[in-house]
Amino acid sequence: MSKVYFASARAIKWKHDDSMPGKLERLLNEFDLKKYFEPEEWVAVKTHWGSEGAHRIVRPVFLRKVVEALKGIQAKPFVTDTVRIKGLDYLEVANYNGINHLSVGAPVVLGDGLYGNDNIMVKAGEILGEIAVASVIHDVPAMVVCSHIKGHIQAGYAGAIKNIAMGGVSARHRQCGWKCGRGAMHTLGEGKLSWDKDKCELCYQCMEICPLDAIKFKNDGMIWDENECWRCGRCERVCQSNALHLPKDDERFMRSLAEAGKAVLSTFKPNKVIYINFLTEIQPECDCMPIADVPVIQDIGICISDDIVAIEQASIDLLLKEEPLPKSAAEDKGIKKGDDVLFNLSLKPYHIQVEEAERLGLGSREYELIMI
Repeated sequence: MSKVYFASARAIKWKHDDSMPGKLERLLNEFDLKKYFEPEEWVAVKTHWGSEGAHRIVRPVFLRKVVEALKGIQAKPFVTDTVRIKGLDYLEVANYNGINHLSVGAPVVLGDGLYGNDNIMVKAGEILGEIAVASVIHDVPAMVVCSHIKGHIQAGYAGAIKNIAMGGVSARHRQCGWKCGRGAMHTLGEGKLSWDKDKCELCYQCMEICPLDAIKFKNDGMIWDENECWRCGRCERVCQSNALHLPKDDERFMRSLAEAGKAVLSTFKPNKVIYINFLTEIQPECDCMPIADVPVIQDIGICISDDIVAIEQASIDLLLKEEPLPKSAAEDKGIKKGDDVLFNLSLKPYHIQVEEAERLGLGSREYELIMI
């Protein structure tokens, strides 16, 4: 049975040790990083840098605590993520959200280069075949996966699996484009975006949110560059008149997340990756959107484990015990205590990604929760 260490977000003493940063220090000490990482070893601290307007990411103070703990055992950490918008813009977003060398105490590196196509093809399974794993993540010998737990419009639940599956893979490959990148998870077949002119209100939100300027409007008609498009689906998500549609299959998507996650982890030797889940500021949307809604669940705490399946199952179990917060998206949808908040927010079978990860041998859903 896998062990998942947990520290509550509650602080009832006026002591630094009882603060969230203090508890993270204690978790990292209890976990004994020397079992996983060697002196002088390069260690990627994989997280999500957020977006301009989406500020509920893993806070820089927590990333710094992870970096300091790694430096304390003489490892050489750096903080990384893959391109989600144009590379230079994404570095600016990281800095805008407080993630830079000065704040986290380590270099901040794009995992797949400025253009998002610096990657290596890795076998991924029956759905994806092969997937383009970011070269930095492919080549680095060790990794700490720091995930902000939240809802997600397509995954339903976004944690460590989603962080490495979509965040450890490039948006596209130099030769086979989006079909070998994370777009292969998002869409079915050719992934053609369709536009209903009669429903369109010409608000241009889709054009404004596209990270690659793949959507334009001319004479009240939409022009979509299907070769440039990454199939991220942001345009469909922000269309409030339901004029855009990108084909998808929920079960296939969940299973492909697990496949891509396995492909990323296959580039590491055993016991070289650990996971830290931050159950804080649990908003209903992904951190890649240009906004961050109020949390739907109160802050819960921090989990750490070397089993990605166990930590995901533990995080979900902790979430489902909580009461939905008032004046949030949960209240808008009439979600009550005892309801599955994650499912009712998105209507996505999010549990499939964890079950599939277990089936693929990435870990066990049976775990022991150890309170710190």
